[in-house]
Amino acid sequence: MAFSSNFFIFAYLPIVLLAYFASPARIKNATLLVASLVFYAFDAGHLVWLLGVSILLNHFAACAIVRQSGRRRHATFALTVAANLVFLLHYKYTAFIWGTIAPALSIAGLEIGKPPLIELPIGISFFTFQAISYVADVYCGRIVPARRLLDFATYHSLFPQLIAGPIVRYIEVEKELYDRRGSLDRFADGLFRFCLGLGKKLILADTMGVVADQVFSLPTNELTTGVAWFGALAYTLQIYFDFSGYSDMAIGLGRMLGFTFPENFNQPYRAKSITEFWRRWHMTLSRWFRDYVYIPLGGNRLGPETTYRNLFVVFFLCGLWHGAGWTFVVWGLYHGFWLAAERMYVTHVGPLRGGLSAWARTFLIVVVGWVLFRANSLDQAVEMLKVMAGFASPTVVFYGLQAFAVPHNLFFALCGLAFALLPFERFSMRLDGTRPIAALKAAATVVLFCYSVALLSVNSFNPFIYFRF
Repeated sequence: MAFSSNFFIFAYLPIVLLAYFASPARIKNATLLVASLVFYAFDAGHLVWLLGVSILLNHFAACAIVRQSGRRRHATFALTVAANLVFLLHYKYTAFIWGTIAPALSIAGLEIGKPPLIELPIGISFFTFQAISYVADVYCGRIVPARRLLDFATYHSLFPQLIAGPIVRYIEVEKELYDRRGSLDRFADGLFRFCLGLGKKLILADTMGVVADQVFSLPTNELTTGVAWFGALAYTLQIYFDFSGYSDMAIGLGRMLGFTFPENFNQPYRAKSITEFWRRWHMTLSRWFRDYVYIPLGGNRLGPETTYRNLFVVFFLCGLWHGAGWTFVVWGLYHGFWLAAERMYVTHVGPLRGGLSAWARTFLIVVVGWVLFRANSLDQAVEMLKVMAGFASPTVVFYGLQAFAVPHNLFFALCGLAFALLPFERFSMRLDGTRPIAALKAAATVVLFCYSVALLSVNSFNPFIYFRF
């Protein structure tokens, strides 16, 4: 059930809000749990049982971990993490692993046939990582387990962030899970944030998505350099406004219900290095890999060579987390390479230079990376990058740049670049807490909502990109 759908906006959400605010404080968590399970079942269908198993497994495992000691405690933790990963590997990566090993086995004379058809449960990557963070934090003594199964189930299935994040750690909402005090101002702020995300998705992301889909669907021998670059830029804007829009909507819904979720984006396209980019892009995932993979591997404490290895391991896993395909793996390793290169430069030369050239270099690296991420295959990615670099010429051209760079597309591309690159956070901080900002937010909420709803009535449904992860 997408947040940007008529059913969610005009049916599900009003019913949930009415039920939630009409519920006594002692049953608000139960109300949210029921609403969240219904929300998940709407798209996952019978696979909702997986979320139920995840709730039971991780709650009782965490309770067992705090009661145990020594090897038994270590074993319980390791088995719990392994069990979470087994579900993820089975449902998300079986076909990928099967397709990877089948050619090698075929050379050896072993035929294993086609991979089994396995339905991918929506959001499994997100709630699996959330579960692992929970049991890891219990194991390390950072938190104590939830008081009741109901409380953990509410946290683990909370519908605003269940499908595509942010990846919320238990410690970040622990107090609010037991004592949420909402207000009209907080609800209004959450509503504005929701409408801001809705506008990002429907006005900017979906408009740029049409261009990106058209360009990436063309055979590479029909692409001109200008068309290829315009398509890559369109996807660069699409994925940012699509995912940051979803995060805004999730954070806004959380505030409306009394929760404060962590921020997930901080204008990443303003970064002046790839290191800074990953401090601004999908911040909850970056922190997850830092705290639960990079630091346990040794981080940067064991010398340069180990640091470079750890970066490559983390971003290999990061790429694989995003999708079961070699394009995602190569995209992850590509970013790992640039992170290691920047770390090497700082170690042996000195601080990275800033300024416009640093921003331009970083933005170029990111755009090239998104071609790997978006392409249907490595072959398509390589051929498109050749066209972008001017190393390949089209054999036939049916659609030149003028077919895509029409005024409508150019206008929204420029709007997207402006919102992505201009320092709006400084403007917001300067006005925060004043009457003008309250009036501006109210007006923006109404305008964004009305325009977005109008678009919903005329455009076809376009789900969020990160739903498949």
